[in-house]
Amino acid sequence: MPSSELWAVDLFGRVFTLSTAGQQWELCRDAQLEFKRVSAAAPCCWGIACDNQVYVRVGASDVPIRCREEAYENQRWNPMGGFCEALLPSDRWPWSDVSGLQHRPLDGVALPSPHWEWESDWYVDENFGGEPTEKGGWTYAIDFPHTYTRDKKWNSCVRRRRWTRYRRYKSRDTWAKIPSEDDPQQLPDPFSDLSVGGWEITDEPVGRLSVWAVSLQGKVWYREDVSHSNPEGSSWSLVDTPGEAVQISCGPHDLLWVSLWEGQALVREGINRNNPKGSSWSVVEPPTSENGILHVSAGVGVVWAVTKDRKVWFRRGVNSHNPCGTSWIEMVGEMMMVNVGLNDQVWGIGWADRALYFRHGVTQSELSGKTWKAIVAGRECDGSRAGSLSSLLSAGCFFGDEVRGGGESRVPSDSEAERPGPDPERDVEVAGPASAPAELPWTNIDLKEPKKGPSHAAADFPEATNLSSLALLPLGLEEPDSADCHALWGWVSGGGCAVEAHTTLKWFTAHSGLPASMQMLSLPITPAQTAAWRKQIFQQLTERTQRELENFRHYEQAVEQSVWVKTGALQWWCDWKPHKWVDVRVALEQFTGHDGVRDSILFIYYMIHEEKKYIHVFLNEVTALVPVLNEAKHSFAVYTPERTRQRWPVRLAAATEQDMSDWLALLNLCCCESRRVHGRPSPQAIWSVTCKGDIFVSEPSPDLEAPERWLPCDQMFWRQMGGHLRVVEANSRGVVWGIGYDHTAWVYTGGYGGGCFQGLASSTSNIYTQSDVKCVYIYENQRWNPVTGYTSRGLPTDRYMWSDATGLQECTKASTKPPSLQWAWVSDWFVDFSVPGGTDQEGWQYASDFPALYHGHKTMKDFVRRRCWTRKCKLVTSGPWLEVAPIALGDVSIIPEIPGAHGSGPGIALWAVSDKGDVLCRLGVCELNPAGSSWLHVGTDQPFASVSIGGCYQVWAVARDGSAFYRGSVSPSKPAGDCWYLIPSPPKQRLKQVSVGRTAVFALDENGNLWHRQGVTPSYPQGTSWEHVSNNVRRVSVGPLDQVWVIASKVQGSHSLSRGTVCRRTGVQPLEPKGQGWDYGIGGGWDHLSVRASATRAPRSSSQETAGKRRGELGLPSGPSKVAGAPQETPNPVCC
Repeated sequence: MPSSELWAVDLFGRVFTLSTAGQQWELCRDAQLEFKRVSAAAPCCWGIACDNQVYVRVGASDVPIRCREEAYENQRWNPMGGFCEALLPSDRWPWSDVSGLQHRPLDGVALPSPHWEWESDWYVDENFGGEPTEKGGWTYAIDFPHTYTRDKKWNSCVRRRRWTRYRRYKSRDTWAKIPSEDDPQQLPDPFSDLSVGGWEITDEPVGRLSVWAVSLQGKVWYREDVSHSNPEGSSWSLVDTPGEAVQISCGPHDLLWVSLWEGQALVREGINRNNPKGSSWSVVEPPTSENGILHVSAGVGVVWAVTKDRKVWFRRGVNSHNPCGTSWIEMVGEMMMVNVGLNDQVWGIGWADRALYFRHGVTQSELSGKTWKAIVAGRECDGSRAGSLSSLLSAGCFFGDEVRGGGESRVPSDSEAERPGPDPERDVEVAGPASAPAELPWTNIDLKEPKKGPSHAAADFPEATNLSSLALLPLGLEEPDSADCHALWGWVSGGGCAVEAHTTLKWFTAHSGLPASMQMLSLPITPAQTAAWRKQIFQQLTERTQRELENFRHYEQAVEQSVWVKTGALQWWCDWKPHKWVDVRVALEQFTGHDGVRDSILFIYYMIHEEKKYIHVFLNEVTALVPVLNEAKHSFAVYTPERTRQRWPVRLAAATEQDMSDWLALLNLCCCESRRVHGRPSPQAIWSVTCKGDIFVSEPSPDLEAPERWLPCDQMFWRQMGGHLRVVEANSRGVVWGIGYDHTAWVYTGGYGGGCFQGLASSTSNIYTQSDVKCVYIYENQRWNPVTGYTSRGLPTDRYMWSDATGLQECTKASTKPPSLQWAWVSDWFVDFSVPGGTDQEGWQYASDFPALYHGHKTMKDFVRRRCWTRKCKLVTSGPWLEVAPIALGDVSIIPEIPGAHGSGPGIALWAVSDKGDVLCRLGVCELNPAGSSWLHVGTDQPFASVSIGGCYQVWAVARDGSAFYRGSVSPSKPAGDCWYLIPSPPKQRLKQVSVGRTAVFALDENGNLWHRQGVTPSYPQGTSWEHVSNNVRRVSVGPLDQVWVIASKVQGSHSLSRGTVCRRTGVQPLEPKGQGWDYGIGGGWDHLSVRASATRAPRSSSQETAGKRRGELGLPSGPSKVAGAPQETPNPVCC
């Protein structure tokens, strides 16, 4: 899990952050701003400074915040002069928005605030629905508004084109002042409190935030249009309240609580996707009538409060359906304030000592936690305190019942604070000017008037432990930073701090070891240095072993001949009809031969017609052991070449998950021993992922890609690696990346095993904890009734009213379980508004009948509708993977290389597409640092879905609208290239994935059709046209030898039909780059495949080498330069 940050403000107005992976506070140095309080979210932090202005701080990221501005140029055809800007009086503006109702000239589009800058000038967008338009970008129609086409027709009387310009948010990692309202009458009065939340409101659009504030007059304000693409928002809107508010708290979901001056609390109800401001208020009485609520904090499903007597209270029974809760429970401790963060973790500031505390033991089953633990993390040393105090003392400012001159001050010692009875008054003299200031500066130091007393030396001023006895320090003295004196905090915010229940924090122990000066001088060890050190140690140990064994080489090797047997009780899915689970006894017999090679046989004993029979499987013939995870059985499948061709593996099930893991690990170990496959995979291994997220790897044989005697891919041996991924991508230099279902990026560490593979089946190092989150979807279906409207009572021939996407299987909220017993629910059911086709405000999609094409608006012909419900579940496992934070990815591609080939430099090119559609290039990737160093953003005009880089640095990509693009001028010296070229898609097809090998380019459309790009040459890398290769394809991967592998959707075997089968394209040659046929391998249940590291060549004959040299002299053509009868396509450059 990536590290996150806890935000806090001390009594001097300085803002600090504390990482969950660190143990020291880091100061947010910026422009000498002093803050009263802050409110943090995952992507940003809002704050109220001492000048009563609101600021926002957006964290630095390699992906910029970009916003597209659009303007449309409209023209009408004139019989005299053709198309011109002379429009009819009833027409739209010559320059307008997309609707034509708003006048929008190019020079009238301005930046919303000084924190933005233009990324480029205005240019014409020539992409229309994934297809290039004619030169000029015009689209034509009969009239305004109408359906536009890119082809000009005889009745095209109007036309328009879109002008585009991007603006970029530039105030990253700094405090940006929120611009005030232009109208002074609409300007809200100064704010006293502020809260950020709502980013996980049920069905909330991704990236939207809810920012609430309370003014000094007790009014509640809401910031409109705050989102990831607009971090500042647009304006403040007033929300009426039944009383004067003091403090406000907004949770990550839809909880909003407000404390009132009278001591009561207000709860906002009706907050949802369509109404983030809510609809009404409900009043909650304080825990006791004597002491009202002073402070309140809302989380995901909890509410904590502090009353005026500093007691801490926990609200029971709070959830989205009952935001008011049921009752109060008093907790231990006296706090000045509390704050609830992500995962309902709680932080507080003590009333007596102003120390920062963390609520230990908060879990989903025990939301109130167990005890308070003090955070003792150290802070950075800086001299900003002296300047702040000097300015206040020189101005003679004391904050209490009255303002005194600068000649008096008072700071009690620790011993005096502990002395019982009344404190003797002492005078303290402070050097400095004694003139009173003309204007008091703003500060957030809430101090009482200091008492008079005798002076103290500079060494007698330790920090006070009680706020009531705290005063300003003498001029020129800094706050002590010794380990004995803790910091005094004024505010804390954990809205962006994610602490899991199993996370081990370093906050609660003082930093020991080297002194601070020595720590500053110590040089950090980079991953590259660590890898080089490990490699050196391993080389020295290898040389030492060879020297010690040199004298014993003439000894005869001792061979132990033994037999080892393991038995147990399992269940077997029988081969005959009716297919059912049968109780069987299994025996694994392992023996060692005369040559020292271990081999094993698996016997399965079953009863049929009261007769005992058995089947056996030689483990040296097993090609894969695949866990078959479902909600009912702990089962796994055993594949052999014969069983693979039949599409009918041997399926076994255990009684418990531990039994299945033990058998699976033991069988994997026996299979690896019989095939002599041990350790980490080779750099040229083939990686794959099943539909359940399990990772498999296969070592390629030199005969695998042989043109004459190739090895059938159903004989390939696949062994499972630890971890859980959705996508995996490999390189022949050992760099492997993966992406989880939650779009988290992972990099391979070089180990093997993890998860259920322990002991000899797993490496002892490079194994780390890995988690993944995925969504489970079900559909609510309804049919229209003339009397009652849409109801859940359908026709007898209709699908289930609660079903899966196909409608063939009944799935209700109560009966739907996580994908397997390894997953656990982490959210409740909520409506999914992001389904293809769009939805209405309630999430419904309409159609004429089941099944049909669904759309998001109701028409007169729509008699059925459906709504998608989703629920998140989480899996925690382990494997040889490390997280690459913080950008979530949707696709990744690593350059395919041939070991020893000319042009292989130290760096490895890696491109990726983020979950939001941004195209990224990873810098600093090499064998010693496979994770790389930083991301380089590559500008695009629209969100992308897939990207692939070829062996000659040719980068192809597919946008979300199905159009293809080629990136020009990409090279090691210019890793991001310079311009995108729009490539026309196949006729009437929308592409979804592209894969580029050394020279070959293959693409896959949404209908499962595989296409090959013809005419790709070094002088014309964009190619000429698309040629259809095959259908029934789910995923394609092209390797460094231009070999083509796919995941087939359906493959019929002799016994059954498999879905998701690994297939290899046969007959791929330089003159036949698209191949001739298919070789079917392991399946089904496979979902992803990567052969981009497989550069194992078969021995070539002299005639083949001569043909290869001749092909290199001719410029590596991958096919005919032009298809007969096909026009030459000219890609259009797209400025970004």
